[in-house]
This record gives sequence, structure tokens and C-alpha cells, in this order.
Amino acid sequence: MNESDHAQAATDLLAAESSGAQIGLLTLKHPEMGMDDAYAVQNAIYRAKLAQGRKVVGWKIGLTSKAMQYALNIDIPDSGILFDDMVFEHSATVPKGRFIQPRIEAEIAFVMKSSIGGADVTRDDVLAATDYVAPSIEILDTRILRADPDTGVTRKVYDTISDNAANAGVVLGDKKHAPDAFDLRWVGAITSRNDEVEETGLGAGVLNDPVESVVWLARRMAQYGQSIEPGQIILSGSFIRPVECPSGTDIHADFGAFGCVDISFA
Repeated sequence: MNESDHAQAATDLLAAESSGAQIGLLTLKHPEMGMDDAYAVQNAIYRAKLAQGRKVVGWKIGLTSKAMQYALNIDIPDSGILFDDMVFEHSATVPKGRFIQPRIEAEIAFVMKSSIGGADVTRDDVLAATDYVAPSIEILDTRILRADPDTGVTRKVYDTISDNAANAGVVLGDKKHAPDAFDLRWVGAITSRNDEVEETGLGAGVLNDPVESVVWLARRMAQYGQSIEPGQIILSGSFIRPVECPSGTDIHADFGAFGCVDISFA
């Protein structure tokens, strides 16, 4: 792919987000597509959204579990950008039609009090830079078809990364904790849809420790001259499989003593 291809893919994805009409797989249109291409498309979307007046409020980390990495034949996480219009209040209702095919994941969120960056960031650095951790829900959406209707070929990781790592929204829960108040490896969630348990999981599913996920992000961003900034929300990665959220869905993620987080879809 060249720079023009990246720009056109970003334009098409932004149009899909606005219209609700998904586009075809970028990896079918551009079989030569690689990781650098995917992040170049995501970066073009980032620049376009800033030009529209959006502000960056944080970052999401995905593909942190071995199960998802094996499924997509990849051995590293990915990342996406959180914008200010993606933030929903705990117990809020997402308006009908806001998303195309919404799903949710349960995660531990880090909210930062100081900037952090560099190739040598450590676990202790992340803990020192964190204001608090909280239960959270990430809302996923896909502006790209999950599978090509003609061939049955499914999305590749490059499609997902291009599509801002499938990110669409973030909901922070009802409690805030010091980053060392809990062993985050043992923080888990029971996630229910319409009062039926759908998924359960533990923080250890995220690179064995959600803190290490933030370490990975800080180091990856350093490669591009970027850093995590004060006040930003970092979604450290899901420890459950995505839960489909068609219209009429109520989600309750119970993290026990860590708190809970709810979101509904009109």
C-alpha cells in the first residue's frame, strides 16, 4: 500500500462510521497489506478526527490474551485511540443506531496522573504514573465486514488495526482504586447480558498482568515519539470474549470488590 491507499482506506472507514454501511475487507483489496500499513491507516483516521475537533482521551490495548493471538496468528498486542466522543457514563444508554454491530469486553482501566513514555518503561514506572484503576467496559464496533460475503474470508488483524482496533466506546465503573490496592492478576469479572451470565475471566488473562499491558503500550508508543499523557484512560485489554450487544441489550459487569460497570443499548 502507498500513502494514497492509506488515505483512501481512512476516508472509507470514516464514511462507514458515519453512514453505518460497512466496507469490504482491506486485506482482500490490498493483499500486500502489513502491520505498518494498518497503523498508517489508523493514523490517517487519527489526523482526520483531530481536524474534525475531536480530542484524544486515551488508548486501548487489544489482542492481549493468548487465545486471541492464536486465533489471529499474531504474537503481539495491538492498540487503538480513544476519542472524547467515545466516553459513556456508568449505567448510560447508548442511543439506537450509534453503532453498527456493537460488542463489549470487560477490562481494567488505568487513569494516568503523569506522563510516561520511553523504550525502557518498567512496571514500577506505570504504577507510579497511574492515578487510579477502575472497572471498565470497552464497546467494540466494526466498520469493516467481519467476513467477505462472496468468499467467506474473514477479517485479518490488519483490518482490525486499520479500523482503530475496532474501538468504539469506553465506560468507567463506579469505583476508583490505588493501582497497588489489588493484585490485578486476580481481579475478575462476571459479565451478564440481560441478567444471564455470558462470560467470566481474570486479569491474568491480559499478558499475565494488566500492568504489563500498559508497559507494552508505553514502549510501543515510544517508537513513534509518543507518550501516555496525564488524565488519559488506558484500557489494558479484555479478559473475556466479546459479547454481542444488539438493540435491547443490558450489560452488567460485576468485578466483585473492585466494583461494577453497566451499559445499555437502546
